[in-house]
Amino acid sequence: MTDPHRGGPARSGRIRLAAGAVALALLAPMAACGSGEDGGIPTINLYYSPEQNLQKVVDDCNAQAGGRYEIKYRVLPRAADEQRVQLVRRLAAEDSGMDVLGLDVTWTQEFASAGWLLEWTGERRAEAERGTLAGPLETAQYEDKLYAAPKNTNVQLLWYRTDLVSQPPRTWDEMINFALGLKGRGQPYRVITMGAQYEGLVVLYNTLVASAGGQILNSEGTKAVFDDGAVRALEVLRDFANAGITTSSFSNTIEDQARLDFQSGAGAFQLNWPFVYPAMQEADPELAKKVKWARFPGVDPNTPSKVTIGGVNLAVSRFSRHPEESFEAATCLRNPEHQKFSAINDGVPPTIESVYAEPEMAEAYPMRDTILAELKDAATRPLSPAYQNISTVLSATLSPPSKIQPERTADRMREAAQDALESKGVLP
Repeated sequence: MTDPHRGGPARSGRIRLAAGAVALALLAPMAACGSGEDGGIPTINLYYSPEQNLQKVVDDCNAQAGGRYEIKYRVLPRAADEQRVQLVRRLAAEDSGMDVLGLDVTWTQEFASAGWLLEWTGERRAEAERGTLAGPLETAQYEDKLYAAPKNTNVQLLWYRTDLVSQPPRTWDEMINFALGLKGRGQPYRVITMGAQYEGLVVLYNTLVASAGGQILNSEGTKAVFDDGAVRALEVLRDFANAGITTSSFSNTIEDQARLDFQSGAGAFQLNWPFVYPAMQEADPELAKKVKWARFPGVDPNTPSKVTIGGVNLAVSRFSRHPEESFEAATCLRNPEHQKFSAINDGVPPTIESVYAEPEMAEAYPMRDTILAELKDAATRPLSPAYQNISTVLSATLSPPSKIQPERTADRMREAAQDALESKGVLP
C-alpha cells in the first residue's frame, strides 16, 4: 500500500524498502523497550515509518551524542493508517517507551490537542524554525505553539511527454484540451492521476480548492466553509473525470498504479509525486528521456497552482522519560546535513530551504527548482485535530468524481465536515 500522506513510495535502484525493515515493522508493536531506567545510558526510542537509509542518520546522531544517549530506530508499519493506530493506542495508554515520533503532517494537531506532545520552546523552537519552509512549519503548529519539527516534505508535479507536447499546460482546461487534441490524432493522450476513494483523492481536491482561492475550513479550523472556490474545484474535478481522457480505472487508481499506467506508454500527462522520476529511469530509461516536469496545473490561467504538501514531522512524546535527550535527538535527525542525506539517498524532499542549493542535490533532484517553487507557495490540508474524520467524509463524498454535482456535493461535504469537526474524535 502506498502512503499518500507522505507522498507515495520513493523508489529507485537505491530507494527500496529493505527486507530487514519489513521484519522490524512486524515487531514494532512489541518494541516498547526501556529508556535507560536500569541506570545505563538513556535509550531514545524513535518511532518512524520505514526509510531505507534512516539507520545511517541514527548512527551518526548517536556518534554525535558521545554516549550521553542512544537512539533506537523502531520501524513502524508501512501503511499510514496502521502507523497512526499503533501510535494512538500506545500514547493513549501513556506508554513511557515512546520518545521521538515521526508524525504524518496531518496528525500533529490531532496529537497535540490530545495532550500527547511536548511543546518546542525557546532555542529549541528557534532551531526548528531556522530556515524551514513556511508550509511544512505550519503543519507542525497547533494554537500558535510548535509541537514538532518538520523533517521532510513533498509536493506533486505535472509530468509530461515531450515527444507529444512541446510546452506543459498551465491550467486544467489547457491540459484537457491538449489531451483531447492528442486523442483526435490517435496518439497517447491520457491524463493519469489518483481518483480512488482514499486520501489521494482528498489531496487532489484540496489542491484544486487552494488553486481556485477557496476554503474547506475557516482559518481557525473550527467551521466548514466550502465557498465558491471549493465549488469551482468540484466543477474542475467533475469535468476532468468526464472528459474522456482518464484511464478506465481512474476512480480506483492510487499512486503506484498511476505510475505503472504512465510507464506503460498510455499517458501523455501524469500528476504524481517525485518518486515517479527515479522509478521511471529504472523501469524504462528510453521513456524517461522523453519525460519532463512542470508546476502542477492551476485553475485560473493568471494564478499559479497551490499544491498540497505531504511529509513527516518529528515530535517528542509527553510520556518520554528523557525529554531533554529526545529533543536533542530529534533536532539532530532533521538538521540540514541529515535532511540532505535523506533527500539524496531516500528521495524525501527537505524542509530546510538552503538544502536545495547544495550541489549534491542537482543529480538526485533535477526537478528541485520546480519542487521548491511549489513548496514556497504551497497548500496544507485542513489543519484540525479532526482531520482524519474530515478526510474520511470528503473521500466518500467525492467518489466517484464523475458523479459530482458541484453545488449539491459542496452542501453535503459542508454538513458532513461540520459534523466531523464537532465530534473532535482522536481515537482510531
